[in-house]
Amino acid sequence: MLFRQLYDSETSTYTYLIADEKTKEAALIDPVIEQVERDLKLIQELGLTLRYCLETHIHADHVTGTGKLRELTGCEGVVPENAQADCANRSLKEGEVLKVGDVEIKAIATLGHTDSHMSYLVNQDRVMTGDSLLIRGCGRTDFQSGNPGWMYDHVTQKLWTLPDETLVYPGHDYRGNTVSTIGEEKQFNPRFVGKDRASFIEQMNNLNLPNPKKIAEAVPANQQCGNTSVMAEV
Repeated sequence: MLFRQLYDSETSTYTYLIADEKTKEAALIDPVIEQVERDLKLIQELGLTLRYCLETHIHADHVTGTGKLRELTGCEGVVPENAQADCANRSLKEGEVLKVGDVEIKAIATLGHTDSHMSYLVNQDRVMTGDSLLIRGCGRTDFQSGNPGWMYDHVTQKLWTLPDETLVYPGHDYRGNTVSTIGEEKQFNPRFVGKDRASFIEQMNNLNLPNPKKIAEAVPANQQCGNTSVMAEV
């Protein structure tokens, strides 16, 4: 398997390129519209064919590159089940497996940051957690129908049950971290360690964070697979 972790510095967003080295079929997870040229250049340099662009959720902090990449490559846009994005080619349900050549990407519902969020377990050894589990943190739960109780339940009942050695690749990082493991996060993540469900909910309800800078642009655009022209109609 070919695996690359890519970064957008403006929004601290990670994009992941996953490909089968034999068939040269590829998928991108959480592409960013400003980085489409970079991503496409890498795909072409590596001789890959982009089959899918997967979203972990409808993002509020950046505009997805899926729509533009679909126009340029003919790939399919894939979103979690119940995501408000009718523009997508398909949606993935909990437990569904998407094959990219011989690479298997399994959808794990990890609601809480939003009400339609997926993590993606790749070849059973690494998980792209989007804005659910972060390295020594977790995504916020105070907008887009977020729910801290769901966050606690899905992280502790689903992600924590993966093998401790499973690599954790988050959707964002703001401190220069790139990868962790399930075992590390169970032991060291301050959002969860020593907290029961009630204390986790209380913690999340009192973060008092400002809204993402791009929320007014990003959410409606991402509901249209990254079509920023919808802003002119709002």
